[in-house]
Amino acid sequence: MENIIQIDFADEMKNAYRDYAMSVIISRALPDVRDGLKPVQRRILYAMSELGLSPDKPHRKSARIVGDTMGKYHPHGDSSIYDALVHMTEDYSLSIPLVDGHGNFGSIDGDSAAAMRYTEARLSIGGKLMLENLEKGLVEFLPNFDESEKEPSVLPSMMPNLLINGTTGIAVGMATNIPPHNPSEVIDGVIAYMDRPGISTEKLMEYIPGPDFPTGGIIVNEEDMRSIYETGEGKIKIRGKVDIEKGDNGRQNIIISEIPYTVSGNKTKLVESFSALMKDKVFDEIYDVRDESSKEGIRIVIEVKKDRNIENLLNGLYKKTALEDTYSVNLLAVKNQQPITFHLKSLIEEFVAFQEELYTKEYEHLLQKAKQRVEIVEGLIRATDVIDLIIEILRGSSSVKQAKNCLIFGETAEIKFKSKDSEKQAKTLNFSERQADAILAMQLSKLIGLEIIKLHEENDTLLANIAEYQNILSSTKELHKVIKGRLREFKKLFSAPRKTMLTTATQQTYVEEIKEEDMYVLIDRFGYTKSLDAATYGRANEEALKDYPHIVSMKNTDKLCVFTADGNMHQVKGMAIPRCKLKDKGVLIHTLCKLDNDEVVQYISFEELFESMLFFITKKGFVKLVSGTEFETNRSTIAATKLEKEDHVLSVKFLSSHEVLSGDRRVFLHTKEGYSLVFDLEEVSELKRASRGVKGITLGAEDSIVCGAVLAPEDEIVRYRNKKLNVKKVRKTRRCAKGTKTKLT
Repeated sequence: MENIIQIDFADEMKNAYRDYAMSVIISRALPDVRDGLKPVQRRILYAMSELGLSPDKPHRKSARIVGDTMGKYHPHGDSSIYDALVHMTEDYSLSIPLVDGHGNFGSIDGDSAAAMRYTEARLSIGGKLMLENLEKGLVEFLPNFDESEKEPSVLPSMMPNLLINGTTGIAVGMATNIPPHNPSEVIDGVIAYMDRPGISTEKLMEYIPGPDFPTGGIIVNEEDMRSIYETGEGKIKIRGKVDIEKGDNGRQNIIISEIPYTVSGNKTKLVESFSALMKDKVFDEIYDVRDESSKEGIRIVIEVKKDRNIENLLNGLYKKTALEDTYSVNLLAVKNQQPITFHLKSLIEEFVAFQEELYTKEYEHLLQKAKQRVEIVEGLIRATDVIDLIIEILRGSSSVKQAKNCLIFGETAEIKFKSKDSEKQAKTLNFSERQADAILAMQLSKLIGLEIIKLHEENDTLLANIAEYQNILSSTKELHKVIKGRLREFKKLFSAPRKTMLTTATQQTYVEEIKEEDMYVLIDRFGYTKSLDAATYGRANEEALKDYPHIVSMKNTDKLCVFTADGNMHQVKGMAIPRCKLKDKGVLIHTLCKLDNDEVVQYISFEELFESMLFFITKKGFVKLVSGTEFETNRSTIAATKLEKEDHVLSVKFLSSHEVLSGDRRVFLHTKEGYSLVFDLEEVSELKRASRGVKGITLGAEDSIVCGAVLAPEDEIVRYRNKKLNVKKVRKTRRCAKGTKTKLT
């Protein structure tokens, strides 16, 4: 019988989720603080190194690289591995690309890379440097996922890759977002720290003033950088680089030559956002938008209409588009299998500590090799001095083992010598095993006088190297000299001027600049809406306008107010209503103000609404008067009236103050069961917008209002569903009465 282990479900879920979370954090999403690489990036570079794809070798198919990485080291999806490979080729994402791609690897516009079977890749110079000295045993090698291969736990990177290239990663409950920096500045900062380990963040920022994004741009909150570098967290505001040029026909052009790093690889969407703002009339100042970018660089042109305030328009673009964006900094990386939030100085400190470890191991390796070589060279030099004896030993020996034992231990038994003196001299030999092997493998050409001189010179050089290596290993100061010398070589190799400017700028408010003009909003019976300018509307004939039951005259700076049966009022900016030709269909009013499936009961311009009194009639017979000033708001949707359950607004009438105060206006209500009621408008009190109103007529349980109107003295006929009610036949009664049952005539 099998043993059954009882486990609490909640505990098992906690343990399983914790294991999963740590696996994502350590093995997938976050970079190691030492080499600045995520596991997938490290494995791709190592697989490329194993394939021999150095910068001086031909490119190899990306599919082969992905296959080797997935099969040997990273047993996850091939698409995620290829995405990581593509990212390491992007010069608009990394300060020093680690992979040299050949083929279509996407673009800054947002184009995706071609399939891995079409593209090719090899290590870039930067990628090769990440793997330098890997064969010297500087880092630990661990078994891969199935223990069939070995892979490095970290790459022996001798350049500060984490700060130079930055990284982004989302783990479980945490994320990292480290911006890229200028290689020269980072190296200068590292050297400054090595010279003065107690250096403050403020002093470090004299060397590393802030991130340097490959796409350039402008950091506009320079004053926040110190706090970000001291805490490891914060927000950077980035703007695109903008210049103003003269355009055609008296217009001026806004030229965007650098974009924020946050839209790197998504430039097309940025351009589309400018075009959308122009088409939707959000910015009336924009005449045209063009993307004139080429291989020479980015050039986005925004043509501005004549006599418009460009600075004001730029403030609007900064506010409403990604031309100004926020980059959230989080200097999170893995140290000793633990995720830690670092600050600028601690990141440099970790890098320097890693370099001390690497260079110590490197020089210990070099020292060991030099000592082994000195041993061999010294043996060869000694051998040349007694070469005749060695030849005699070789000729008199019956096997290599016999000759070797003689060279090492002086054993002469069974070796035939020409003389007793030679045998006696042979017994004094005491070469080491390594020296003996070298002597036995030595070519006769080494006996040439010039070759012997070279051996002596090599010996002198090796002894000098050994002394140098021992000096470096015995002094941290000397070790730092070597590290700084190598870093200065990297600086010369990757030196580039700073691309991202740092400044302090305040966010200015955008003042909407619209040229006021008359317009007409036309809504057909299906709700399709469009606007016409006054000239176009004036040329339209009556026959063409019959298709539009709702025509609202308003200014383009005004708002169209839409009242719905569910008791809400929606507002649509006049500039947001598409300007069309009369024959154009327009767009549904539902898309302009998110009406869903609500029934529209009335349209009016806000200017007319503000100067009016609104008379509401609901299906359950409630009526009220509300001042138009109650509806002044910046919100797109507000409640126009309070409704009881299953009640809805039947109609909204707009009256002037004169009509309300004249005392000659009457309210007419007609119900589904045929009852009608007329009473004076002055009997209805003015109420607040949020009120329900008062009962205008007493209804039966199944009855409801189907028709209502406010009548002027001269009004005689009210239309209801194309049938006529003779108002003279309706008995005038007091308000809230049941009414008189009348016949339709």
